[in-house]
Amino acid sequence: MNRMQPSVDSTQAIAESDAIAVERTLTGDRDAYRVLVERHSDNVFRLAYRMTGNRHDAEEVVQEAFLRGYQKLGQFAARSNFGTWVYRIAANYAIDRMRQRQKEEARRAAPRTEDRDGMENDPLHRVPDRAPTPERLTQSIELRKQMEQALAALSDAERTAFVMRHWEGCGIEEIAEVLKSSSNATKNTVFRAVQKLRRALQPFVETRAQARAMGTES
Repeated sequence: MNRMQPSVDSTQAIAESDAIAVERTLTGDRDAYRVLVERHSDNVFRLAYRMTGNRHDAEEVVQEAFLRGYQKLGQFAARSNFGTWVYRIAANYAIDRMRQRQKEEARRAAPRTEDRDGMENDPLHRVPDRAPTPERLTQSIELRKQMEQALAALSDAERTAFVMRHWEGCGIEEIAEVLKSSSNATKNTVFRAVQKLRRALQPFVETRAQARAMGTES
């Protein structure tokens, strides 16, 4: 779902209001920055959640984005849009967070020792799997799971480009600035992401189509 596109007048009014709040913040009015946080935090959280795939990391991205925005507010160009500016900060930090998480997961995946009984010395090994079977999952949950797995398989740049373009409705230039890439390269990144997602989801789509044809779809 793309971000709701406000009218030109509404966008301009928000930008002008943001510019005033930035000005007041720079003069020492902290309440003015709180207004900016409240106004833009929902959009930033939605982007962060879609990029990181979990609430904990998304909340961290939101907090860090606005903290960095506050610390670098003196570098903010008055002619720019504050919402877009903090959005870029959040996207860049989300990429950093995803890379950090990949490193953490790689360390956790190191060979595990075994205890005296020959069982893996891993608490998760002793926890019974109570996950529902695929037959009990609703179609929407199945599709969401497939989509999350497909997104996770993309590179950081591809996932960022796809989320910003097709879910957040961002322009190519805006995405290119976040990725520190050219417009043409960014277009190619978006295209690659879409093609990879289509290939990853194709088996699921075909299975659903066969179930409908046989009348066995739940």
